[in-house]
Amino acid sequence: MRDEEGVRRLVEHMAMTWADLGFPKMPARVLMAMMTADSESLTAAELAERLEVSPAAISGAVRYLLQIGMLRRHPAPGSRQHAYALPEDAWYEASIMKGTAYRAIVKVTEEGMPALAPGTPSAERFAEMRDFFVFMQGEMTDLLERWHASRGAR
Repeated sequence: MRDEEGVRRLVEHMAMTWADLGFPKMPARVLMAMMTADSESLTAAELAERLEVSPAAISGAVRYLLQIGMLRRHPAPGSRQHAYALPEDAWYEASIMKGTAYRAIVKVTEEGMPALAPGTPSAERFAEMRDFFVFMQGEMTDLLERWHASRGAR
């Protein structure tokens, strides 16, 4: 038997943990509401009801989660509303999005570095930032490939 009050506490505690790590709080609450739902998808109205918030709060949170690949939107059957679902492998999908962000950071850094005087502290900081994100991009690609293989083996 599902303990609804326990689920509510879990959603709020996990959302607070994610928020403490820098994730926006309302998207964290929506993500955790989706993670704890037994149905495949929920509408914005259902999310608002579960979280006891306004539809406007859900709208902004859903938009954020769609942008980072943690939610998918589809038409709600028999309605003009949309329903939201977690991707098949939400954590993998979101991590792939981070790889795209790393590439963008590297590109802009490399384009802007010629404006900095070589050998200056600012040039060194930018070079280190570029090198870090080049490294992270490669490591993330390898890590995600291993995760995908590991998940497929199960």
